[in-house]
Amino acid sequence: MPALVQPTGPEHSRILSIGAARGDLDVPNDDLVGPIDSSDEWIRQRTGIIQRRRASAEVSAVDLAVAAAEQAIERSGLERSAIDGVIISTISNVAVTPSMASLAAHRLGLTPAAAFDISAACAGYVYGVAQADALVRSGVCTNVVVIGAEKLSDLVDPTDRSISFLLADGAGAVVVGASDHAGIGPTVWGSDGEKWDAIRMTATFEEYRNNPTEVAWPTLRQDGQTVFRWAVWEMAKVARETLEQSGIEAKDLAAFIPHQANMRIVDEFAKQLKLPESVVVARDIEMQGNTSAASIPLAMHALLETNPELSGGLALTIGFGAGLVYGAQVVEIP
Repeated sequence: MPALVQPTGPEHSRILSIGAARGDLDVPNDDLVGPIDSSDEWIRQRTGIIQRRRASAEVSAVDLAVAAAEQAIERSGLERSAIDGVIISTISNVAVTPSMASLAAHRLGLTPAAAFDISAACAGYVYGVAQADALVRSGVCTNVVVIGAEKLSDLVDPTDRSISFLLADGAGAVVVGASDHAGIGPTVWGSDGEKWDAIRMTATFEEYRNNPTEVAWPTLRQDGQTVFRWAVWEMAKVARETLEQSGIEAKDLAAFIPHQANMRIVDEFAKQLKLPESVVVARDIEMQGNTSAASIPLAMHALLETNPELSGGLALTIGFGAGLVYGAQVVEIP
């Protein structure tokens, strides 16, 4: 039997560039408080959100994905022919199949790049970077576009007080390619299916199809206290483990970029990790809202817009959400 040939790749990879696309509408708290019988002050105190960016009806999640990826590819300096992988993390695809990634790859002029979607909610971007890093270092791909893209406003019940006022629309994209040094550290990831329904849909599409007169269109809900406690206590442990596996300490970081779930969670994270004042903490949620898989790259993009000196420094990124799933990495900021 002849021996199989296996590809080999470079020893290291890194994020070469980043791009972003945000919803075109600014939606302040006052626009949402009526149906939930609340106030601007209540939302700010609970979440830290002043406004969220949402997309117009004619703008889809794939439109946002393509716009973010266009910017990332342009900034990478690569020819389109050099990109042979496209990964999109999303829960906003309007079809179960085909994938959003295959359509985005076509619209980006990346055919015949391998293209696929992943569903890991708010941890999805980190999952995508982990896969891109492995694909590049194994030699399966040369350069991979990783996109987190969401139009969560399509999944909102405006009368829901658990999560509706958090959610927003946007996309963030990075290009991952070969490096002469380690630019992406070990990924610490996992899941806790015992809390599978802590963030959930109100019904399955099967239930809606079988009884549309009694079952409303499925929208998102969460058990806020369960998610908050899990995120603050369990994810702080994951963050510390990620630093340890990466061989660095909190003082070595230039930035901390967690999933933008809730400002209270972000602030408690920073406290738990005892981050020094030199570490810039991403707080993009204040004006953007929670964009699930898009939130980490959007927050990184925003930090670089206001703090370009962070480029080349190390950032701890951590995503966590529905499933419950989580993932964290230390990465070199592009």
